[in-house]
Amino acid sequence: MDIDITVIWFIIIVFATLMYIVMDGFDLGIGMLFSIVHAPSERDVMVNSVAPVWDGNETWLVLGGAGLFGAFPLAYAVIADALAIPLTMMLIGLIFRGVAFEFRFKATPSHRLFWDYAFAGGSLLATVSQGIVVGAVINGFDIAERRFAGSALDWLTPFNVFCGLGLVAAYLLLGTTWLIMKSDGALQERMRKLTRHVLLALLAVIAVVSIWTPLSWQYIAERWFTLPNFYWFVPVPILVTIFSLWIWRLSSDNTSHARPFILTLGLIFLGFSGLGISLWPYIIPPHITLWDAAAPPASQMFMLVGTLIIIPVILMYTAWSYYVFRGKVSDGEGYH
Repeated sequence: MDIDITVIWFIIIVFATLMYIVMDGFDLGIGMLFSIVHAPSERDVMVNSVAPVWDGNETWLVLGGAGLFGAFPLAYAVIADALAIPLTMMLIGLIFRGVAFEFRFKATPSHRLFWDYAFAGGSLLATVSQGIVVGAVINGFDIAERRFAGSALDWLTPFNVFCGLGLVAAYLLLGTTWLIMKSDGALQERMRKLTRHVLLALLAVIAVVSIWTPLSWQYIAERWFTLPNFYWFVPVPILVTIFSLWIWRLSSDNTSHARPFILTLGLIFLGFSGLGISLWPYIIPPHITLWDAAAPPASQMFMLVGTLIIIPVILMYTAWSYYVFRGKVSDGEGYH
């Protein structure tokens, strides 16, 4: 049986993107939660809960971007050209978040507030920018002679902005459930209450996007609602409902700590699966498929050898770091 190396590379990039979303998502969510958590001791606990792992989480963003550049150069060129502004905003947000993360512990009390705002603002800017990028990919791009033929502001549409705000809700849910798992006392109780509000907001976003996309793009409607596709894909919304109800119930269960976060990861995975179902096999909707945008097989194979070596290494050191720094974070301990 012939192996389609283009599909393998697509799976690698999707895997790296999903790993980044679920692992850096709670980090960005915690940054945005700074806007409603004001006690310095609680903010320290929040930051210390991610201090050992936050920078390693972004390894997956680098892997996904490098993989797209090498395996699908046409897609990389179009996306980088069409989304130069939101991608630059994302990088600025990540830089501010990273610098603030380090500086807030070294700053005097009078300056720490500035870095707290930089941490929250950078997290919000990066999240909204990433959501806009997702919305723009769903929207598709104007292509002429294998080049982006639109304008620099084509990404600025109501749907894309809505996706940006929707990703804020998703990352906030990751952040609140992460803190349920990693904190205790008053901070944990506040996160339990907030989880329900954020969950409702995320479900509203999912409902709107689920209605908006098939009404706006015929190929997405045909993918989901024609037979027999409907029977294959209907478990996705059913599982979203089950996971959401489960998270809702566990958020008020004081004996449940890790399960809300684990279920939220499952919910994010289901949403990401729905996106994949809608777009397949297009990497630049609505006309450019994976194979149209792929690099020569020899180039893909050359990169694949190194990638298949490095991914297990990344997974091992990531798993080890999370294992070593497992457990609750208390006030007065952690990163300084």
